[in-house]
Amino acid sequence: MNSINDDNSRQDLDPQSDHSSDYLAHSLPLQPQPQTHPQPRRPRGFAATAAAAATITPNSAGKGKKEREKEKERTKLRERHRRAITSRMLAGLRQYGNFPLPARADMNDVLAALAREAGWVVEADGTTYRQCPPPSQMASFAARSVETPLSAGSLRACTAKETLENQPPVLRIDESLSPASIDSVVIAERDSKNEKYPSANPINPVDCLEADQLMQDIHSGVHENNFTGTPYVPVYIKLPAGIINKFCQLIDREGIRQELIHMKSLNFDGVIVDCWWGIVEGWSPQKYVWSGYRELFDIVREMKLKLQVVMAFHEYGGDDSSDPLISLPQWILEIGKDNQDIFFTDREGRRNTECLSWGIDKERVLKGRTGIEVYFDFMRSFRTEFSDLFEEGLISAVEIGLGASGELKYPSFSERMGWRYPGIGEFQCYDKYLLQSLRRAAKLRGHSFWARGPDNAGQYNSMPHETGFFCERGDYDNYYGRFFLHWYAQSLIDHADNVLSLASLAFEETRLIVKIPAVYWWYKTASHAAELTAGYHNPTNQDGYSPVFEVLKNHGVTMKFVCLGFQLSSQEADETLADPECLTWQVLNSSWDRGLIVAGENAIPCYEREGFKRLVDIAKPRNDPDRHHFSFFAYQQPSMVQGNICLPELDHFIKCMHVGGGGRVRILDMGEGSQAPMPLRY
Repeated sequence: MNSINDDNSRQDLDPQSDHSSDYLAHSLPLQPQPQTHPQPRRPRGFAATAAAAATITPNSAGKGKKEREKEKERTKLRERHRRAITSRMLAGLRQYGNFPLPARADMNDVLAALAREAGWVVEADGTTYRQCPPPSQMASFAARSVETPLSAGSLRACTAKETLENQPPVLRIDESLSPASIDSVVIAERDSKNEKYPSANPINPVDCLEADQLMQDIHSGVHENNFTGTPYVPVYIKLPAGIINKFCQLIDREGIRQELIHMKSLNFDGVIVDCWWGIVEGWSPQKYVWSGYRELFDIVREMKLKLQVVMAFHEYGGDDSSDPLISLPQWILEIGKDNQDIFFTDREGRRNTECLSWGIDKERVLKGRTGIEVYFDFMRSFRTEFSDLFEEGLISAVEIGLGASGELKYPSFSERMGWRYPGIGEFQCYDKYLLQSLRRAAKLRGHSFWARGPDNAGQYNSMPHETGFFCERGDYDNYYGRFFLHWYAQSLIDHADNVLSLASLAFEETRLIVKIPAVYWWYKTASHAAELTAGYHNPTNQDGYSPVFEVLKNHGVTMKFVCLGFQLSSQEADETLADPECLTWQVLNSSWDRGLIVAGENAIPCYEREGFKRLVDIAKPRNDPDRHHFSFFAYQQPSMVQGNICLPELDHFIKCMHVGGGGRVRILDMGEGSQAPMPLRY
């Protein structure tokens, strides 16, 4: 009862209650109160909008709108810059730090990985705390931090002094050392370095010494022993297209022999030769001429080199270059004059004769044969003609051309159509056969009005933000956009599946190879516009390479990825929002996760040290816990007759791929007064 009475009394004294007002009026002395005028309430919602509209003049409204638009654009630029920095950080941590960051990592993942590396415990809910390791672990961590070998990434970014500090020290750290004694070891080691280089002083420190002296020390002794620990990666060189003319004749037999002797002396494991459909079956259907290739292969056999061949079903050259033009077979072009829909077509109706449209894979429009039947007859003829080379094991693999440039992609970046880097390209689905396939897919989905290509996807040289389809929150991610892009990518996958099924029959136990393009520009945008037009449905919220790799896995195919051997400038990377490192990481890890055998090929010829070093870094990831690496590497040179090769760099590149080295390309000390090595001219 007392508690109830107390509650009632407290309720009565509550100044907010109705009963307490009378009590306070009688019991408290009256005090004069200042007069206050109630403040008007701020209008909210629709009332606020109406009030603001009533006070805004037309001139001020226009200025305010322009300022808001400018601020919005500035915000977008700041966000793009922030994303670019984050992307480069993530790529560096994955490649050189062995951090297991997911494909769509955010800063929480980065902080958690860094905290775990520093010895902290990070739980799934984000709880983070320090766990003191035993003394043995502390000593081993200190030893590891001091003895870390020089990686390719740190070699690019650090100074000469930092490079020396990353060497394996002569002193070994005992497990009983305390953190303070560890610091003394590091200081003593630095003092020993200053004694080793007496020319170093406050004016001329260690990091100002001659590069030859420093690099010669870096690559001495213990570093050479590390070469034996990495896997052997065979290196093939791709022969140029012009060595066989359009009549399938070997142009310069003795010259080719001398060049192959030279390639053999450089320790190349083999050569890669394109077998052009437009040459072998160039004049009449099912009339195959292999004579020039027979002569070439006999020379390769004489040199005891391995041989890889490419079933090249695409066009080559002719884009205002010195390369010879190798077109599709003449009888195919004659059919195309009457039925232009056998070629890929853009939205404006322009035909692209680089390769046949995938819409005729199962259409009998090629003298009574379908597209995949034509490919199969060509491959079967090659297998029959060179059966002796297959039995001898001279031909180690066969690459199947599946699209433009021999890569599995649509011809969406055709320079003859006016495309220039970094344009997004155009969808190539407007021939009548692919449009029929699109209509069937739309009808099956229940939306027949979706049987059309997007009308706001821009032109070949448009930028993503200039289009309504590829811009931020554009139509690519609505219901229609996702349907169209899925169908577009599925047509690419179906083409690969159909051709590889017949290629497996033609070549039986021979290893098959498929080349995947590196469409790296606009990779940092949400839509990945250039990849979408090339046929890979790979926006930021979806993995577009996994379905392709599943098909390759089903056929036991080796995936060959086109690798960049050069570093984009920061300006180019910001302007094109390109990210070749992250694209390479996604493609290689996605393929390795599915158990695919992976190989590589350089996108452009390399003549300098940094380019070769990057290629080795990609072929042999230094910190991969599963020790993934390329099964082989294809080095392509534009022309054996006109190309320039710096022999010391190329020779050391091959040695790194064969013996190891993890991307460390040595600077050769040629002595005082010596000149730089002259490039060899073919």
